[in-house]
Amino acid sequence: MKKQNIFVRSLRELRNPRALVVTAMLIALNLAMDMAGIRFYITPEVRVSPGFLCNASVGMLYGPTVGMMTGFLTDVLGFLFDNSGMGYFPGYTITAIVGGLIYGLWLYPGKPTRLRVLGAKACINLFCNIVLNTIWSSMLYGSAISAILPARIVKNLILLPIEVVALYLVANIVLTQFRRVFSHSVRS
Repeated sequence: MKKQNIFVRSLRELRNPRALVVTAMLIALNLAMDMAGIRFYITPEVRVSPGFLCNASVGMLYGPTVGMMTGFLTDVLGFLFDNSGMGYFPGYTITAIVGGLIYGLWLYPGKPTRLRVLGAKACINLFCNIVLNTIWSSMLYGSAISAILPARIVKNLILLPIEVVALYLVANIVLTQFRRVFSHSVRS
């Protein structure tokens, strides 16, 4: 029996109304936490925003295709609901899409082991936060990459273990509750 492509399998998750509802709820939760300003400060400059846990949960439950769509929707809707007066920049949308892809590739289908969670967060912190977001910040604010890169590296190294622990705990709780609530139906 031929193994189905992970992207096709993830796309097929969208045929299930439950997948649409759970994804929409997690997007809404992410946006609500962001609009409410829910953040946990390690230092005044280093903070954890828990919204990433929602996007990671979607990637874990429904795969990289749905994860990329979630990243896109969360970023665009976040911009539309934002009252800070900041303009829209598509680079950050690309980062959100890539983040959904990474979570889906590492955690789907529902396998949040310590190694997978560490791999997912390390890839996100390295490629999305340090590389992509540094490029976007440099483009937007005219700062030299060499001037902002060291601080971004330090910040992401500090956050990595905290985010890994949070993601591991939350992903396993989400998966356990998801299976408990939907145990009456068969997942493909």
